[in-house]
Amino acid sequence: MIKILASFGSLSVDDLSKAKDFYTNTLGLKVDEDDMGLTIHLSGGGTVFVYQKDNHQPASYTALNFVVDDIDKAVEDLKSGGVIFEHYEGMTGEDNIARGISNNQGPDIAWFKDPAGNILSVLVDNRTQS
Repeated sequence: MIKILASFGSLSVDDLSKAKDFYTNTLGLKVDEDDMGLTIHLSGGGTVFVYQKDNHQPASYTALNFVVDDIDKAVEDLKSGGVIFEHYEGMTGEDNIARGISNNQGPDIAWFKDPAGNILSVLVDNRTQS
């Protein structure tokens, strides 16, 4: 069995300065920068390494999920900061939120993209609801 010392996620972007601005100023996360890229510090202690890739292709899946306590407020706050939410026909409502908790079908979740087109989400995890 291997001995894992640490773990972290990573994703590529096409412009590190736009990514740093977005993750710092729009999402309010702590971001460190070095010669290799950005380290995004997530709530709960995890990190994501973001690196620039000349032939970057956005993730076609949800690359990062941010758990929030109030999905409506999170969406409202992000929209006021210029974030545009995705609409998935038959899944998200007019407010761009998929209401899974009330339908016993998973979390309440809303998807958006970072400046490089990677898909992110804010969600209320129904496993933490009482």
